[in-house]
Amino acid sequence: MKIGIVGLGLMGGSLGLALQQTKLISNIIGYSRNLTTCEEALSLGLVHEIGSFEDIKQCDVIFLAIPVEAIIKTLDLLKDVSSKTTIIDLGSTKAEIIKNVPRSIAHNFIGAHPMCGTEKFGPSAAIATLYQDQIVVICGTKQGDDFHKDRAIQLFSHIGMKIVFMDEYAHDRHASFISHLPHVISYALANSVIGQEDPKSILLLAAGGFKGMSRLAKSSPVMWVDIFKQNRKNLLDSVEIFEKELQKAKKLLQEERYEELERWMAHATSLHKIL
Repeated sequence: MKIGIVGLGLMGGSLGLALQQTKLISNIIGYSRNLTTCEEALSLGLVHEIGSFEDIKQCDVIFLAIPVEAIIKTLDLLKDVSSKTTIIDLGSTKAEIIKNVPRSIAHNFIGAHPMCGTEKFGPSAAIATLYQDQIVVICGTKQGDDFHKDRAIQLFSHIGMKIVFMDEYAHDRHASFISHLPHVISYALANSVIGQEDPKSILLLAAGGFKGMSRLAKSSPVMWVDIFKQNRKNLLDSVEIFEKELQKAKKLLQEERYEELERWMAHATSLHKIL
């Protein structure tokens, strides 16, 4: 198969490296509007070659590893591809993207969300093992042909991913809690520290707890503002629920109800029995 990858950062670059380790791929063509990104991706061996967007359209499979708003715009540019071309997006939201797939390529399209990543971005962030043993959620199979669904399953399986099928609306609700809300919290925590009178003195004392929770605040704001925009309603709901829990902890502290606070914390630690 000839693979086209639009977007050569962490997700797209890592995908290129992973696919090269399989026996399914004959050639991987990369595409980015940023010339520096293209040169870096090629020098790092993330793809076999850099091509034009027209070259991408001639591939057997096209992966869209770009911000979610850009995915919607790019799908419109792909509406004249062959019925045999599989189009797979890797966006962190699914409902808005699937809703905007042009009718002419609805049968070609498979929505996917690999549940993996790091706070780093750009071609140099690519990791060959990023997808190994991770979950990928596949949505939008109601409109996609079995041919394209089977091809997507084959590719994800060969790079070591565990496949879960889910309705796109359920996906977005779940993602708002387990992925999008943690990013909001991380950005808020980072801004809370930056807003202090002497943040450098505070950061000198920063240990694992702060570093772990603030790590996500290093993520690309350009990418994440698009995600927040597309999943706005679900994210607002999750933020509201989080605020209620935060207020509960605040009230227990204010009223010095430490036994109840301990029970509140103990209930939270039960999550580790599931994870």
